[in-house]
Formats: sequence, C-alpha cells, structure tokens
Amino acid sequence: MSKVRAGELDVHVQRLGPEVPLDGDAPLVVCVHGLLTDSLASYYFTLGPAFAERGLDVLMYDLRGHGRTTRPKSGYRLEEFVGDLVAVLDACEVTRPVHVVGNSFGASVAFGLAAARPDRVASVVVLEGEPPTEEWTRHMADGLADAKTRLAIDEVIGWIADNHGAHTARLSKAANKILQTTTIAEDIPRSATIAADLSAVRCPVFAIFGGDSGLSEQVPHFETHLDRCRCVVLPDQGHSVLVERTAEVIELIFGWVRDTSRVPARTR
Repeated sequence: MSKVRAGELDVHVQRLGPEVPLDGDAPLVVCVHGLLTDSLASYYFTLGPAFAERGLDVLMYDLRGHGRTTRPKSGYRLEEFVGDLVAVLDACEVTRPVHVVGNSFGASVAFGLAAARPDRVASVVVLEGEPPTEEWTRHMADGLADAKTRLAIDEVIGWIADNHGAHTARLSKAANKILQTTTIAEDIPRSATIAADLSAVRCPVFAIFGGDSGLSEQVPHFETHLDRCRCVVLPDQGHSVLVERTAEVIELIFGWVRDTSRVPARTR
C-alpha cells in the first residue's frame, strides 16, 4: 500500500506503469471512483492493469473518506474533492495534463477539475456520471438523504443481503458508516457548481452510459454544448458499466486516450 500526503489527508494511491510506454511517452490516466460503496479497487481489478499492459501510465486513488484514505468528519464539497486531486497530482510529481476517468460521482470530480484547472486536464472520460450543475446538486441531495435514512435500517441491509448478496450488504453497511459519521450528505449538495451550458469545460469529453440508465438522457445535451465530445450508449445496460461491461469499456477508453493523445491540443 502506498500513501501520499495531500493537504491534511493521507491518500491511498496505486500507480501502474507500463513496461512499454505507448508512443514512447505513456499518456497518464487518473481514475476517480464513485461515492460511498466504491474505492480504487473498482479500477485496480478492471481498467488499471489492462491500461498498463497497453502502454498507459495509470494512477488510482481513494477519495477522501473512502477506502484507506483519511476520513475527516467534514469537508466533502466537490471543490474539496477537486482540491484533493490536484494535491495528489502534485504529490506524485505529475506536471503534464492527464486523462481523468470518472465513474459515477468520480465523473463530477473530473468535470470539476476540468473547469477549475483546465491546465491539468487532457480529457475527461465519463462513466455513468454527471457534470456538477445546479440540477446535479438536487439529485445528490435527494439521493444522499434517502441513503442516509434507509441504510441505517437493519431490515434494509437484510433485504440487500437477501437480494444482492453478502458482499453488497457489507458495502452498504460501510456506506452507512460514512453517512452517519461525516457531513458528506449535507456537504455535497452545497458544492460549487458549473453552468448548465457546460461552457466551463473546454477539454475533449468521452461519455459512456448504460442504455437502461436515466443518465443516458444527457447525451443530446452533451453533444450540443461540448465542442469535442463523443458519447457511447451501451444497450441493455444499467448504471454499473464499469464492472458489468469491463471488456468493452477498456477498449473504448483505451482507443479514446490513444487517439486524443495523438491530436495536438487546442483551445476554444
């Protein structure tokens, strides 16, 4: 296990470097996981090794309050998560722009970084996520409040175990611990936001959605408002594209990072 100091946090990081760098200078992919039930493990056992084998440099880390990273009681607005990512890049001596892959809430962090620090981002890859707009804060407020209430009920955890298995029940109990011992449910809805027209995002964006997920309804909005955007919708797929369609996601993202890295950067 490796940890770096990022502000007041000890952040758990894992880095997988390629044996043979793509194009002689491996593009760096930073993987940002989702909220509450997630950790860097979801990348470490899926995209991470596959990307390294294909010549990419891969950096994964646990968000504040998650996995093996420090869990402060408060400080969970999106801008704090974005600040942590900048601090992790600095601690790892990363100076060039990176491709940020964000799963679910991790995509909101990726968008937040692209808006706040465009100099640090080569592209954003969205896996079933949303940009941090005012509408997003309402979604997050409702979802977090519901989770904080429901996951505190033993019968709910029992139902999850019966219907989704013991592992998912353990993750749900861990999520409840975060919700009950921190201000995460109250902080995230109070996050700074970006305009709904997404004008703050100037880098290329690649978005992958499940066809059965409501988040795929964002595709027309993305294609209208983002200059350099590609969207893929996987049919007959819900929210869990990363773990349920891993092989397809690996090929799609690798192709995007390879091709985007070979195109000279431009601004708008």
